[in-house]
Amino acid sequence: MTKPRVMIIAAEASSSHYALRLLKEWKSQGLDVEAFGVGSKDMENIGFRRLGKSEEMAIVGAAEIISQLGFLKSVMDQLVEEAVKLHPQVTILMDYPEFNLLLARKLRARGLRSVYYISPQIWAWRQGRVETIKKFCDKVFLLFPFEKHFYEKHSVPLEFVGHPLLDEMDEKYFDPKYLQTRRAQYGFTDSDIVLGLMPGSRRLELKQHFEIQLETARRLIKKFPQIRIVILCAPTFEKEELHAYLEDFKSPYVLLRDDPFSMIHIVDLMLVASGTATLQVGLLQKPMIIMYRMKWLTSVFASLFVRGAKFFGLVNLILDREVAPEKYQAQANPEVLENELSKLITDENYRFRMIKELGELRFKLGDRGATRRVAESIRKTYFEGNP
Repeated sequence: MTKPRVMIIAAEASSSHYALRLLKEWKSQGLDVEAFGVGSKDMENIGFRRLGKSEEMAIVGAAEIISQLGFLKSVMDQLVEEAVKLHPQVTILMDYPEFNLLLARKLRARGLRSVYYISPQIWAWRQGRVETIKKFCDKVFLLFPFEKHFYEKHSVPLEFVGHPLLDEMDEKYFDPKYLQTRRAQYGFTDSDIVLGLMPGSRRLELKQHFEIQLETARRLIKKFPQIRIVILCAPTFEKEELHAYLEDFKSPYVLLRDDPFSMIHIVDLMLVASGTATLQVGLLQKPMIIMYRMKWLTSVFASLFVRGAKFFGLVNLILDREVAPEKYQAQANPEVLENELSKLITDENYRFRMIKELGELRFKLGDRGATRRVAESIRKTYFEGNP
């Protein structure tokens, strides 16, 4: 019997993490799937054949995409060529809309089928792209309940599967004894205030955010001697890539590269770049300040295209109110961020109110088992159904 064959495009850290879980789910079912496309080193380690590397393709912003057009086109051409040659039963597109929607169009023109898993945030900006999804993709798998109305309104075939992060929400992360043991491994005491820094998973985000976060940390250490710093390294980087930024950071710190929830749960509060990381932080009910900076040209494009989105932080979008303060562009500077984090440290009522409100998140994301639902749906429709 011929192996099922699938192409996956997971060009960003969160997408490649969910793609890895999907591949492992099929393996756990005893299903040997031949998978290729764009993904992470971790995906490659379990047999995925990489034509594109997520750590090289995690590009954000108009100016950055324009500068990398030649590279992206070469990857696109290679993917199309390989798909035509191997004829996968389905291509799974994950976020990354500018690239993936063009790829979906090219694949459909060649008689190849696609689905969208990790739907792009088209309900927030450039909503017209929903027609492209409707035309060139068989269906979308939705993570957030509030997306359903938007896609239903446009008559796009959909399946709400819930959020795969819920499957990683081990209850041990809410056990005070387990937390105390884990913190002690890094020399943290009950009187320490552990501040986590999450600068982002793309190289440009690292460049735009990390020095600002480090300067904010310096200021807070002077004000609160009990602060301890944990730097959380995204899976798209190796620890060594962060060392260049840390040469002038003289305060003690712990640099971690591990499962995100395992890292996040040991902190007391977080300074985090906007993205999926805010949802991971929020699900563990860690008080946070969300920041984001982009190049001027990219911010101009964003201001032109964003329609109807009141917030840019995922936790605030889901909860439909600003639970975690958001600081964007010029406001994402060390002085402002220091003041916001100082308020979290000194105002106990404010801190506990944020913790309580973040507790609503897990009840808004559906049930556990999202990865299994996606795996089974694709298996039945494309591997067994042989459409």
